[in-house]
Amino acid sequence: MTTITTILKDESETLLDHICKGIPKDGLYTPGPDFIDRVFIANNRKPCVLRNLQALYNHGRLAGTGYLSLLPVDQGVEHSAGASFAPNPMFFDPENIAKLAIEGGCNGVASTLGVLGSIARKYAHKIPMILKINHNELLTYPNKYDQTLFASVDQAFDMGACAVGATVFYGSEESRRQIQEVTEAFEHAHDLGMVTILWAYTRNSAFKKADKDYHVSADLTGQANHLAATIGADIIKQKMAINNGGYNAIKFGKTSPKVYDELTTGHPIDLVRYQVANCYMGRIGMINSGGESGSDDLHQAVRTAVINKRAGGMGLISGRKAFQKPFAEGIKLLNTIQDVYLSKEVTIA
Repeated sequence: MTTITTILKDESETLLDHICKGIPKDGLYTPGPDFIDRVFIANNRKPCVLRNLQALYNHGRLAGTGYLSLLPVDQGVEHSAGASFAPNPMFFDPENIAKLAIEGGCNGVASTLGVLGSIARKYAHKIPMILKINHNELLTYPNKYDQTLFASVDQAFDMGACAVGATVFYGSEESRRQIQEVTEAFEHAHDLGMVTILWAYTRNSAFKKADKDYHVSADLTGQANHLAATIGADIIKQKMAINNGGYNAIKFGKTSPKVYDELTTGHPIDLVRYQVANCYMGRIGMINSGGESGSDDLHQAVRTAVINKRAGGMGLISGRKAFQKPFAEGIKLLNTIQDVYLSKEVTIA
């Protein structure tokens, strides 16, 4: 605990001692070693999906805890290979991505068809692989923000992946088509026994006002989570909520005053608790993204992990903060994130 409290600095007390009152923990389905037997077994997934989900839970330093630490490296498409890998050119080689995930103690590695396909025979049996099947590529000019299928579920199955991942830009003009594509892909993935992970992001220029970015509001991201669970995601990846009131500020859609007056406060753990509540009160696990790499990565990563865990989340998926550093530093950052989920002192609020 000394390391965690030291890293959290002045926020240590407010983050580690907070108790959620709007949505108490007693109403949540919380992560744990028995999560599949206690919670997930009730749904309609095939036994082979449960087997692959358990394989994710049983790998790496967090094996047997019910929490996940995942390494995602699909940024070569989303942000360009130069922007992603120039800070550490060794990661132009996909094998080093797999090595970082393994030596960093991750439960699994998520990447593109090209990356995972180039190393599948050597690594599919060494670490659970998650094939991201759609992407938003930014070489098209002018930029168009849309998720396009780059790979098929069958390709993921053939290369030995245990899961497929996809993104929906909820709120965008293209979201209805993306919802339909991903729903069909997830149904096929479940038929083949694979786990499904949805990057449930909001995306619309109207969600950003002059003084605040509501793409990370608890109410809008919470609804994105609810939609993600509705179309068959087994795990939901979401950006950590840092504000609230998106519906009211943008003046659209439907909400309730209780979302803001009773269920949440401005405390970061309460905001993320609302995100978890929209994942069917935790029946579907929510992992938060680690965010961009910067000058304060260790502090930000630990802070996000503490908030996620205490809110009832299932883990962290952190990429750029790890692979844009020297290899040993990337391993240290991943291990420090995992230490939060291994710590018995960091409890659910």
